Amino acid sequence: MNVSSIAGLMGAWEQPSYGATKAGLIGLTKSLAIEGGKHNITVNVVCPGFIETEAVGLCDDGMKERVRKRTALRRLGKPQEVADLAVFLSSPAASYITGAVIPVTGGMDLLIF
Repeated sequence: MNVSSIAGLMGAWEQPSYGATKAGLIGLTKSLAIEGGKHNITVNVVCPGFIETEAVGLCDDGMKERVRKRTALRRLGKPQEVADLAVFLSSPAASYITGAVIPVTGGMDLLIF
C-alpha cells in the first residue's frame, strides 16, 4: 500500500513538485499492482485530502475554512479515518482489490465550485 495525496489527482497550488511526486506514486502503484498480481499480491494507493494533522494545523484558518466549504462533508478528515482504510486494505476482506486509487477526502474532489 502506498499513501499519495489528493494532490496527485488534482494538482497542488504553488507546489507543482508535490503534485507531481504524488501522481508518480499513483502510477507506481498501478504498475506494482500489475506485477504483484502474478503472485497474488495486491497494491493500492490511498489519497488523503485535508486531514487534521500537525501539518494542516500550520495552515491559516482562512485556508482551512475554504477547504471545509469546498468539501462535501464540510469538515476536515481525521487521521483515524485514513488509518481505518489502510487497515481494511491490509485485511483479507480486501483481497480482490488491487490497483485502486482511493481518495479519503470527504468529497473535496467532487465539487468544482
